[in-house]
Amino acid sequence: MRHFDHIDAARRAELFHLQPREFDRNANPDVLAVALGATLYSPATRPALAADIVKCARQGVRSMVVCLEDSIADAEVPGAEDNLVAQLRELDPDEAPLLFVRIREPGQITALARRLGPAAALLSGFVLPKFEASGGRRHLDALAEASELSGVRLLGMPVIETRDALYRESRRTVLQDIALLLAGHREQVLAVRLGGTDLCAAYGLRRPRELTIYDIKLVAGLISDVVNVFGRADETGHIVTGPVWEYFSAGERMFKPQLRSSPFDEHDAGPLRRRLLTADLDGLIREVTLDKANGLTGKTVIHPSHVGAVHALSVVTHEEYSDATDILGVVAGGAMASSYANKMNEAKPHRAWAERLLRRAEVFGVAAPDVGFVDLLEAAVGAQTMNPVGR
Repeated sequence: MRHFDHIDAARRAELFHLQPREFDRNANPDVLAVALGATLYSPATRPALAADIVKCARQGVRSMVVCLEDSIADAEVPGAEDNLVAQLRELDPDEAPLLFVRIREPGQITALARRLGPAAALLSGFVLPKFEASGGRRHLDALAEASELSGVRLLGMPVIETRDALYRESRRTVLQDIALLLAGHREQVLAVRLGGTDLCAAYGLRRPRELTIYDIKLVAGLISDVVNVFGRADETGHIVTGPVWEYFSAGERMFKPQLRSSPFDEHDAGPLRRRLLTADLDGLIREVTLDKANGLTGKTVIHPSHVGAVHALSVVTHEEYSDATDILGVVAGGAMASSYANKMNEAKPHRAWAERLLRRAEVFGVAAPDVGFVDLLEAAVGAQTMNPVGR
């Protein structure tokens, strides 16, 4: 699979200086963690789940989570498990994106691996909700057992979303204990996720569509601490993904839209801007931009219309690529003017940033010099429908 493959090949050639590279379920986890991009959640109860997965993959979705946890009622769990197993057995592996299952308790991991049989090869792993060290070891042990049973490499994505992780008096201990646990199971961990909905729920909050998660200071503080502990640019670090964006249809607006009209007017893309505002995607675009600035990679989403925006923002600009290659081309250190002559690049302080950026360039590509976000977004969302598939 490859990002932006749903776009016509001739148009891709115009958009990219370097095309995104292909990857598959067996790729190096460091590549897969970045390649997750916009991870679309879908309840396991959907009657046409297999068809939905294929449809989303054809629209550019490259990672999906089939959810057995909060997106379905407690009484629905047995039926949802039956549906998940039956639907995945129908799937053609060549038509599926990276697939994960969000479970409620560790026993579901091994039980599903047994029930799926050969269809377990469709899975890249499991999402481990409300993860803390005390119970997290059981999740990781179950993951190892399921991998052995199925003969498939199954990776885990722990979700930090518990109240103890959020509360100031227990946060440091909780995060440090999780970090110690994950350090001993590094080969099993694909990425660390953040559960924005559960974190807000600890204080009876819900993020309005006109604000970003960074405006919710209680949660923003935890995001900072999670990146501090888990997102370090050394061998101890993990990819940390952005919390869910949960809106897909605009209501009454109190504040001005968060997308300037001029970049769209320059590309004669006024209708695209209106479409984004109607679907409340201006807030998502702002939040993803802030995610990137704060050290997060990828995003949890609940609607296919979110995916194009996240992926367009994930493409490395030609200017960024020029800076990164210039920085990595200098071994002895020192400062230099950028190739675009608009900033200073320092070889040593900017090196970790440049290395991370080139990993993203591998899977999302590098835009052509005259191609901007609006061009990429217009191409990425042009063929998408607005039918909800999410949580």
